[in-house]
Amino acid sequence: MSKDAGFFNFSIRNIISNDQSILDQARIRLLYYGFFIVFVAVAGLFFSVYLQHLPLLTKISGIVLVCVAVLFKYLTYKPQWRYISHTLLLIATLVNLSNVFIVIQKVDIITIQVILLVVIFSYYMLGHGWGIFYSLLNIIPVMAFYVLEYNENYFIPLRPESIDEATIIISMFANFIIIIFIHSHFYNAFFKNIKELEETSQEQAILNNKLGLAIDKAEKSSQIKSEFLATMSHEIRTPLNAIVGMSNLMIMANPRLDQKENLNVLKSSANNLQSIVNDVLDFNKIEAGKVIFEHTKFSIVDLLQNICGAQQIKAEQKGLTFTLKIDPTLNNRVLVGDPTRLTQVLFNLISNAIKFTREGNIYVKAFCYEDRNNKLRVTFTIKDTGIGIDKNNLQSIFEPFTQESITTTRQYGGTGMGLAIVKRLLELQGLQMHVSSKVGEGSEFSFNMEFAISSASINEVGEKHPLLQNTGALSNLKMLIAEDNPVNVLLMKKLLSKWKIVPTIAENGEVAIDVFKKGNFDIILMDLQMPVMNGFDAAMEIRKLPDAKKANIPIIALTAAALLDIEEQVLHAGMNDYVSKPFKPEELMEKIQNLVFAVTAHGSL
Repeated sequence: MSKDAGFFNFSIRNIISNDQSILDQARIRLLYYGFFIVFVAVAGLFFSVYLQHLPLLTKISGIVLVCVAVLFKYLTYKPQWRYISHTLLLIATLVNLSNVFIVIQKVDIITIQVILLVVIFSYYMLGHGWGIFYSLLNIIPVMAFYVLEYNENYFIPLRPESIDEATIIISMFANFIIIIFIHSHFYNAFFKNIKELEETSQEQAILNNKLGLAIDKAEKSSQIKSEFLATMSHEIRTPLNAIVGMSNLMIMANPRLDQKENLNVLKSSANNLQSIVNDVLDFNKIEAGKVIFEHTKFSIVDLLQNICGAQQIKAEQKGLTFTLKIDPTLNNRVLVGDPTRLTQVLFNLISNAIKFTREGNIYVKAFCYEDRNNKLRVTFTIKDTGIGIDKNNLQSIFEPFTQESITTTRQYGGTGMGLAIVKRLLELQGLQMHVSSKVGEGSEFSFNMEFAISSASINEVGEKHPLLQNTGALSNLKMLIAEDNPVNVLLMKKLLSKWKIVPTIAENGEVAIDVFKKGNFDIILMDLQMPVMNGFDAAMEIRKLPDAKKANIPIIALTAAALLDIEEQVLHAGMNDYVSKPFKPEELMEKIQNLVFAVTAHGSL
């Protein structure tokens, strides 16, 4: 509704605004111009009945004339068309019924016209509900008058007034003009409204089309991004695999002390690069919702000691005091959860604590604060005496690629991905990170995590197969490697030679299938990205072989790619497991031995 236009306003422009709907604007215009028509018509009737010396009709028409003028002024002052419409309908109803029951004491064509006006006006101006109300308010009394008059039961001690034909003609003409004006005015308003809706619908269709194109573009961009990450990961990890692998081999060859120091620097730099690549790829995987949490048995004490063992050395090299405190309640307890993701969270938090602390202490604590109903809730706390975080930056540090300031990035390095990954991993499990920090004093990060309690013995957790204790048992293992990269082939041969394994090499998937058909092998290591035929297709062809023994050979995928659903694709292609390049020798060996052991055990049944 438009603001008050001012008492001395008479212009319709000041009482109509763009905030009003087309129909509301039409209602105000109808009242504004309709008042002129009604005023002229009532003024004509007033002079006509006045000249006929009809006192009651003169008074009634005079009062109506004044009411029309007052309502018009009120409309131009405060355009509250609903109140004005109700007032007009009540006046018309009172005038019509007073004419029927008191003044004229009969129902004529003018009475019918007024009823039609009330019906049309009430529906158009006030809607269905009020339309019915005012229609019945006029029709029912008139019908009751008809019944009383028909039974000759209506009589009042007042002589009815009689108007001449000229007055009747004026009234009829005025009523017809008003009816036509109302219909014409609202027809134009409805037509304009429908036209506007059609235009809006067309605009909406265009917007929907643009939105569809934008969604398609976004999906294609996401796919391109995923493919780009996979390609770049492969391109980065392939030489990185050679660097890490060769470093491991050279360290395993008992080098001189000075050589070992150089190799450790080389390996450490390669591991840092690998960590940065993994952070970016892990975050992309988390954002895409591709993270699946495992439910495996593990010892939380062993896990914490393994994480903090390497970190303690790192902290002590900086002159920091490193303290790990584990609640005795957790000793000898086997829990069920995802140790890999928990390690990722704790490793990032502890690494940050060490990175941003120049002197003082690093404190890691695991406290059991609830143990009941085969559930155990643990509070993990990582506290440091480092540079601290400004309270205004406590939220922003969890955003990807973000550190507290540019100075922090330059001074301490890093990608700003660690805390973002930590936060997302916790949120995916319905958990929340709690942070308290003071600049110059240090920071404290903590979170609570619930684990199921396993009935397994602590000695069963992490127990290796007998084969893992004796790699020499694999010296007779017949292994086929499908790998097209000469550097990776050289690396694999040197690594496997440490375990006295002599592999057969195939440069692509097609050659691997031909070699496999002609020979007898115990396991296949399958690179995924190869020319002629890739590892996925080769694995699926092998699974289709008629010889059941050959078709069920264990296959481990070797991949430097970072496809978000790589595990799903590997399993779908029929492979048993996969190892990401650059891999740890012990990880590859464990998976080889687990699969070979499983096949051997199954064959002996």
